[in-house]
Amino acid sequence: MSTKQPASECGLGAALQVISGKWKPTIIWELHYRPARFGELKRRIHGISEKILFEQLRQLEDDGVVHREVFDELPARVEYSLTPDGSALNEAVHTLAEWGKRHSAKIAQTSDAAG
Repeated sequence: MSTKQPASECGLGAALQVISGKWKPTIIWELHYRPARFGELKRRIHGISEKILFEQLRQLEDDGVVHREVFDELPARVEYSLTPDGSALNEAVHTLAEWGKRHSAKIAQTSDAAG
């Protein structure tokens, strides 16, 4: 006997909530290389405003995906890095992105054959 699980309990909704937004997957991807300071992330993510970067970093931090470390130095230095959950999420998002590439190629191939 199979019981259908509500969409809210399947886990996918929770994962998509964490990565929702235009820039969050890009921020996670950039941080998977190495920890980065705010200004470095701003330079590496073309087109993102400071306000949006700040907001999305805070949201990712609240979700336990990004760690914000303040170093006791003058001038103050802050670095952002992925938590273990953030690294696992990056792997999952990467797998989803690879699927998307294969699927897009298949759709393009089908439309080229039909055209």
